[in-house]
Amino acid sequence: MNNLQELSNQLANYEFKGHQFSCLTIEGDYKVLRVEVSELEEMPIFLTITETQILCISYLFNKDEIFEAKQAELNQYLLELNVPMPLSAFAVIDDYYAIFGALSCGSTLDSVSDELVTLAANSIDSLQALEEFIK
Repeated sequence: MNNLQELSNQLANYEFKGHQFSCLTIEGDYKVLRVEVSELEEMPIFLTITETQILCISYLFNKDEIFEAKQAELNQYLLELNVPMPLSAFAVIDDYYAIFGALSCGSTLDSVSDELVTLAANSIDSLQALEEFIK
């Protein structure tokens, strides 16, 4: 998978484990594909392809949305959650907490689809697990 448009076209006509994909290309400094997974649409995934990887990111919340007194506890909790969470990891990107997954550019459509479905589900589960830290 080295071409974002090709991937978008393939996902638009593909079903994986009962899920379908809605894709929108976003032009800018970097081409990004905004992907919504059916039944998990509330957490869109932003996908980009570099020379070395396919990167999938879902933005969870802004730093301003966290109870300031709980930020250190939140960061520790996220570090502890990184290992047991399948196919995903937490990160801070600019002012946003995010969850992400990365794949090889040689990944199959099934592998990319699995990552997208898993990441969307993990995003929703993460927001529920982190409610006590968010205003």
